[in-house]
Order: sequence, then structure tokens, then C-alpha cells
Amino acid sequence: MPNHVHVIFTLSEGENSLAKTMFSIKRYTAGEANKTLNREGQFWQHESYDHIIKNEKVLSNIINYVINNPVDAGLVEKWQDWEYSYLKNLDLL
Repeated sequence: MPNHVHVIFTLSEGENSLAKTMFSIKRYTAGEANKTLNREGQFWQHESYDHIIKNEKVLSNIINYVINNPVDAGLVEKWQDWEYSYLKNLDLL
């Protein structure tokens, strides 16, 4: 998406804090983005929707939401047309 990202990942073995993991990801990516954009300061908005997926049905629903987000936003006609999707070239769906 042009103004936000969606990420689905598995916490590393022994890592039990989603908040710590997300802080680390956001800190690193903000630093890299600021370097690339030759800027400083806050990059990510404070608001986020972080949560742990507890079963396969919820995972499936979230994957479908994420891949169809560009379609729902009117950016493409079908999710396979969104060039930034990691699922674009996979036969998973």
C-alpha cells in the first residue's frame, strides 16, 4: 500500500513479545527508510494493529484481507496485479 504496510510473520523460537518484536522491526525499518529518503525523525505513525494469530482460520482471513487490500483501495483490479505482494508468484492461493 502507498501509505502503510502489512506484515505477517512467525515469532522466533523463545520470542514471546509481539510488542518488542514490532518495536525492533519498526525501529530498524524507520532508520533505513530515513537514510534512503535523506531525512530524520519519526517515520511510522504511533497507531498500529498488531496482534497474535491464534489459529488457521484467523490466519486465512488475515491473509485474504492483506492481499485484497490494494483491490479494496481501488489500486488494482485483482490482488495478483499488486506488484508488491510476496504471494504474487506463488501457487499458494
